[in-house]
Amino acid sequence: MEKTWRWFGKKDKITLPMLRQIGVEGIVTALHEVPNGEIWALEAIKDLKNYIESYGLHWSVVESLPVCEAIKYGGPEREKLIENYKISLANLGKAGIRTVCYNFMPVIDWVRTDLQHPWADGSSSLYFDRIRFAYFDTMILQRKNGDKDYTDTEMAKVCALDKVITQAEKDELIDSIIVKTQGFVNGNIKEGDKNPVAIFKKLLALYDGIDRDSLRENMRYFLSAIMPVCEEYGVNMCVHPDDPPFQILGLPRIVTNEEDIAWFLNAVDNPHNGLTFCAGSLSAGEHNDTRELAKKFAKRTHFVHLRSTKAIPGGNFIESSRLEGRGHIIDLIRIFEKENPGLPMRVDHGRMMLGDEEKGYNAGYSFHGRMLALAQVEGMMAVVRDEINGK
Repeated sequence: MEKTWRWFGKKDKITLPMLRQIGVEGIVTALHEVPNGEIWALEAIKDLKNYIESYGLHWSVVESLPVCEAIKYGGPEREKLIENYKISLANLGKAGIRTVCYNFMPVIDWVRTDLQHPWADGSSSLYFDRIRFAYFDTMILQRKNGDKDYTDTEMAKVCALDKVITQAEKDELIDSIIVKTQGFVNGNIKEGDKNPVAIFKKLLALYDGIDRDSLRENMRYFLSAIMPVCEEYGVNMCVHPDDPPFQILGLPRIVTNEEDIAWFLNAVDNPHNGLTFCAGSLSAGEHNDTRELAKKFAKRTHFVHLRSTKAIPGGNFIESSRLEGRGHIIDLIRIFEKENPGLPMRVDHGRMMLGDEEKGYNAGYSFHGRMLALAQVEGMMAVVRDEINGK
């Protein structure tokens, strides 16, 4: 597998020379400065590609060329936005960049309630607390009928939390769920926005009347429209699973399990329509076995995220070591190297450790924590390589 790293451009505090020193081979990045929905100019793509190559690396994967909300909910501007998307894809293909990771999650990308949950060793990692998320949903957002999505026991815990939670904790919850984890991902909400809760509510309202079937149809429509461009320029699209892989905030999530993955692959049955196999996202759902999913979908996988999660009773989960948890990372490496060798891989989220928390890195994207994860995965890759070669 190719060792890649998500890098946030020339202003990233983690530099390309740093990445060369730790054994990174390919870069996963995007034109983050281009507003969602606008065309990625060929000149801008080439400029960044040349910059990356000047450091002895190459641009391996785009993550991501964002799919605008109006494409997902089928707004009146959908056709224009899809045309812009097709031009950007063509420009990427002309520049020799062949893999595009994207997601089709409505409004909100990956969700965590705590960005620095402490471990006993002094490091910290991302964490999802179902009761705190339910508190955000029902008490802060005050989403209509939101309480119906939780059990009576869960709502009793939410009410108990409401009696003791401080304003500072509420603000931190808002910051964690809809600001810090979203601004650098999809741009819907960013740090410095006034009243992010009000903005978020307006985004949720765009999906009134959009159910699971409607969102699926809009995904099929989008993929069908862009496949001719993908075929012409040899670009592989690979959707990222929903994170976490279950329904939230009354929104449909349609890439959560085996049936969902099989549906979108069959709905547009084209080899350029594929999957980003994120072991962390998939393993956060106790209904998923990452090993069985990898065996089934390895041939249609174009990109792999190797991280793992640990499920905790009550619907909670935490990012775990690559050596532990429900990701079964070494088994996945064995499967992919056998079924689809040479795929680009990145370790994705890492712990905060050794001063990472003081550097201002994007949530989940530490340097030392991801470097440790890369070392763990590289060790497992070496074991699998020796197994394949019979050593």
